[in-house]
Amino acid sequence: MTTLEKDEPTPSITGSAKRVLGRLGPGLVTGASDDDPSGIGTYSQAGAQLGFTIGWMMLLTYPLMAAIQEISARIGRTTGHGIAGNLCRHYPNWLLQFVVALLFIANTINIGADLSAMADATELLVGGPSILYAPGFATICVLGIVFMRYDRYERLLKWLTLSLFSYVAVLFAVHVPWDEALTGVLIPHITWSNGLFTTLLAILGTTISPYLFFWQASQEVEDVHANHQRKPLLRAPSQAVDAFSRIRADTLTGMAISNIIALAIIFATAETLNKAGITNIETSAQAAEALRPLAGNFAFAIFALGILGTGLLAVPILAGSAAYAIGEAWRWPVGLSRQPKKAIAFYSTLAASSGLGVAITWSPIDPIKALYWTAVINGVIAVPVMTVMMLMSAQSKVMGKFIIKGWLRWLGWASTLTMGTCLVGMVFGWFV
Repeated sequence: MTTLEKDEPTPSITGSAKRVLGRLGPGLVTGASDDDPSGIGTYSQAGAQLGFTIGWMMLLTYPLMAAIQEISARIGRTTGHGIAGNLCRHYPNWLLQFVVALLFIANTINIGADLSAMADATELLVGGPSILYAPGFATICVLGIVFMRYDRYERLLKWLTLSLFSYVAVLFAVHVPWDEALTGVLIPHITWSNGLFTTLLAILGTTISPYLFFWQASQEVEDVHANHQRKPLLRAPSQAVDAFSRIRADTLTGMAISNIIALAIIFATAETLNKAGITNIETSAQAAEALRPLAGNFAFAIFALGILGTGLLAVPILAGSAAYAIGEAWRWPVGLSRQPKKAIAFYSTLAASSGLGVAITWSPIDPIKALYWTAVINGVIAVPVMTVMMLMSAQSKVMGKFIIKGWLRWLGWASTLTMGTCLVGMVFGWFV
């Protein structure tokens, strides 16, 4: 009798494509949520301002983000607790509360910016009062995540990842010069300027965000609770080989899709906006509107619809990761697989984060400035969180015999150092 983890799909699911999809989950959804509407705005600005020459940045970020996300997933799968759950068990309470409070603030502002972008995109597509669209989208997201069964909601999130490929479709409408585009990916072209440095910081802050760490680790824990054949690896070490294999394939796939879509957005805006001399794009909806006269109605509509799809994917994850962090910090019953009445505080926190995001869209707060401060807060959070994660993943009292070592550990520290350098550069920029 084998004791291997049953990470394979159930026997009733047949076919190689379905088996592959069955092994993809937290990593795929996490990678897809990285391309949220605010991220689309960042990539659009990068393509509009710097053209194809910024493509190499996505090749650089891929191993860094894949490594730190795999480490997050391994922490959750090994310990049976998310990032905040491990922080509250092994580290000072002040550090836990500091990180969780900043994460909640950053996620809430990000939700507001994403809802604002979704409302603007809907207004561009169908007209009407945009002020009503943001609460409508927030309500859909909250009702779905609260009242749908976990396994069904997980499948819905997987299907929503398909919305990302709308940006691949845009490439065929704008006729990208592939030799120029691939040169930008494979050969770094750096012209030192304030604009370049700001764009690099924005891309790194978008691709390596703290809420992604918390979400993927918590979803690994959620999958253990949802599948009774799985147990935390500290209790069932024989499941480790299959679990780590699945996590790696899942994470590499999710992060690859995230970066491919980011490249598609950069290529599309580089070929259209940059070549037309439009170099200042502040929101994803503005990018979609600017595409219409240059690439036609098809490219405009696909780009705008992609904003809606990615927003419906990202908003629940932003709210959910905040709820997981706060719930674990206060040792509440947490988890999307729990009935709402058995995790009232957890679901209330999730709804509150979404509601506050809606309030931001109605407030005088400039969503562009809000996104800037979100990037600042994320930078502040990311460095200590990644540092603690790297220390945590090397401690046997936390990970048992499954401590992170080898090339994965080196890449994790490289990712942490890169984010730390960005934080120093961001602070330095304030005084220059």
